[in-house]
Amino acid sequence: MGVKAMLAARKAAMMYQKGQKKEALELYEQAEKEGLTDPKYIIGYSVALLRDGQYEKTRELLVKHQNDPMTPEQKSQVRMNYSVAVWKLGDIDKALAVLEGQFKRLKTGLIYDTLGYLYIEAGLTDKALEINNEALEYDDEDSVIYDNLGQINYRLLNDKKKAKEYFEKAIALKDGQIDTLWFLSRYDIESGDNAAAIKKLKKAAEGRFSPLNFATREMVDAELTRLGAGSSADDDDDDI
Repeated sequence: MGVKAMLAARKAAMMYQKGQKKEALELYEQAEKEGLTDPKYIIGYSVALLRDGQYEKTRELLVKHQNDPMTPEQKSQVRMNYSVAVWKLGDIDKALAVLEGQFKRLKTGLIYDTLGYLYIEAGLTDKALEINNEALEYDDEDSVIYDNLGQINYRLLNDKKKAKEYFEKAIALKDGQIDTLWFLSRYDIESGDNAAAIKKLKKAAEGRFSPLNFATREMVDAELTRLGAGSSADDDDDDI
């Protein structure tokens, strides 16, 4: 890998952190065309592409670099990002197969979070419950897992009372978690407390939207508008 490619990648990463997303993507693309192979920056580029909704380009990038030298942790991140891209392209079965394979090789919090969520998206209630409960034994302070368990009960089992218990545990651990705030706002609206719902939705709008959120920025904006509270500010986040 040449010096020019590395310098371009470093500059792209800094620009992305500063919110200059379009310019950063152009520089990442330039660096990759000039021979970029450093997995740190390939992963950073794939994250930027995912957050920009360029799923096919993400998939192609990660396939191209899947055999580059990298640590087991970096390989895990590459496979996770690839699975998200494949899922967003409409092939959830393949996404699950990739994540299940990686889960057997190396269990990490991110893999637990993502695989646990994709089982929910696939409607696989038993598998979703199994892996998310196992994840709690792995890390009982992971707010995403509590949110996953809340979504299982809310979306798949229609047990809103139990779901709320998990959502409240999730929000106690991370008070800005987008999906948790979204679902808790549903309870506020059902009880007639629109002011509390608006407060939660506005806080959600300040969060880090990613392809792995159930609640999209568009959903939050539409709900704020419906409740007469306007819409959210532009997203300036930088990671999945």
